[in-house]
Amino acid sequence: MAELSTLARPYAKAAFASAQQSSNLSGWSVALATAAAVSQNEKIGELLDNPQLTSEVRAEKFLSVCGDFEQPQQNFIKLLAENHRLALLPEISELFEILKAEAEATLEVEVLSARPLSEEQTQRLTQALSKKFSREVHLHNAVDESLLGGAIVRAGDTVIDGTVRGRLAKLAEAMNS
Repeated sequence: MAELSTLARPYAKAAFASAQQSSNLSGWSVALATAAAVSQNEKIGELLDNPQLTSEVRAEKFLSVCGDFEQPQQNFIKLLAENHRLALLPEISELFEILKAEAEATLEVEVLSARPLSEEQTQRLTQALSKKFSREVHLHNAVDESLLGGAIVRAGDTVIDGTVRGRLAKLAEAMNS
């Protein structure tokens, strides 16, 4: 949802700035992922929606479930509670990961193939994608046997359809036009 993204973006940027300043991107990444998971729990959702609790009490109860967070991360959660934005944590975490990947010049790539990729295929594809995107690529392979052959590569907003079905569809489109 665009609205959630718009609301979450300033918080994600603030968390990212704090993480960069303290050279603790991975620590913040783990903390935000944990907080996002906790915020999606049904019982925690009831806690967050309880109008009888003050923002301080909400933050303290929320932090007690999350575990050991460093002081800046605790302050961030308290700020979110104060502004009634704890429900935005999944979106904040997602936006933070995008900022982190950009800063580290990394790219998460999902490859959906008809069969598992061999080690050699994985290395060649990783090298080719690293060169294409000018970033370090982290490749994740999933198998979908319904594909006749080939693969679908998803890298951020980019989708490369190299499946047999995709090629046949392009051929049919070219013949019909």
